[in-house]
Amino acid sequence: MDPAPSSSPSLDLVRALTDERVLRALMRHRRLTRAELAAETGISKPTAGESVRRLQERGLVADTGERTPGGRGRGRVGSYYALSPAAGTALAVSIAPAGITGELLDAYGETIARTAHPLDRPASPSSVAAALAAAASSLAAASSPGAASSPGAACSPGVPPPPGAACSPGGARPRLAVVSAADPVDRASGRLVHLPDSPFLVGELDPVGVLAGHVAGPVTVDNDVNWAARAEREHAGDDFAYLYLGEGLGCATVGGGAVTRGRGGLAGEIAHLLTVGPGGRAVPFIEVFGALGVRRPGSTAIDPDALLAAMARSSDRHLVARAVAGVVAAIVALADPGLIVLGGPWGPAVLAPVREAVAGLPRTVPVEAAVLRREPALAGARQDALDRLRGAVVADAAG
Repeated sequence: MDPAPSSSPSLDLVRALTDERVLRALMRHRRLTRAELAAETGISKPTAGESVRRLQERGLVADTGERTPGGRGRGRVGSYYALSPAAGTALAVSIAPAGITGELLDAYGETIARTAHPLDRPASPSSVAAALAAAASSLAAASSPGAASSPGAACSPGVPPPPGAACSPGGARPRLAVVSAADPVDRASGRLVHLPDSPFLVGELDPVGVLAGHVAGPVTVDNDVNWAARAEREHAGDDFAYLYLGEGLGCATVGGGAVTRGRGGLAGEIAHLLTVGPGGRAVPFIEVFGALGVRRPGSTAIDPDALLAAMARSSDRHLVARAVAGVVAAIVALADPGLIVLGGPWGPAVLAPVREAVAGLPRTVPVEAAVLRREPALAGARQDALDRLRGAVVADAAG
């Protein structure tokens, strides 16, 4: 006869849910006593104590060495607990025409280190790959005080390593990476794809391959407009279209809180969508800016400063607004969003004339400027990296 299992599936489930609540409470508050954990999670003190014991045995929670005041009528001395160094870190990276920006995050959501590597114009896959690798290397080196001696662990600020472990300079590899790229991204492979009139890279780039040796786990890559739309969800809701108007042109449609990426991940590439151009002719959207003479020399990229200067003229402002409104009409017809959000370097600047032009469409929709203006794509990638890192830590407890 087979021996009876040590615990029932229902008990294992209860323990797993309890451990998750304890871990997520520590992620929010950095350090808590058993009593504080019980109050924060709504579980009993003995149950909180058992969870802390299990998580310590798994190397996920550590005693910080700090104690609460006790004695002389102030109750028992309590120990503070925090996530152990084994929680690890994650990378959030932005690949944009101006350069590579990378951040190293811990499970508390803090940015441990940040780096920026400029890119020359025109960028090439080899130069971007080199800058991306350099950014990842510099973040690993900047993760001082470094990594615990156990493989895959990393020391967290203010949290000592577990007994018997020591921090060493140089840091450990992050557990995962999330990359935002200012180019179309193949959904299956994570490779950047060159499409006609893509203003940034010439050729293909494989961020997953470049970062494979710099992170211990998965590398997730998506288009910068999709990440910016995810970051805007807090303000725009669950059903909207994010229209990116900058050096390049892009759109992300959000339905039910999820970004529509398309079969290959190339949804929202609007540069060649037909719209109203000079003289009322139907032209690809990107050609409107060629007609205005506001492309960067030798490139299909739009020069935002030159465009805004041109729009000081009423006729050019009217032309741009009509062209954007034509794109909005197509988005509304196909996706039926509840809101259009204008983002990118010059999107919010054309809000008023675009609203006026959209008001004349057969189907109107509210048009607003993006709320998040500073590094919206990196903000979206950063939040996803944090969510994935925290999910990995919770999975460690269940595994």
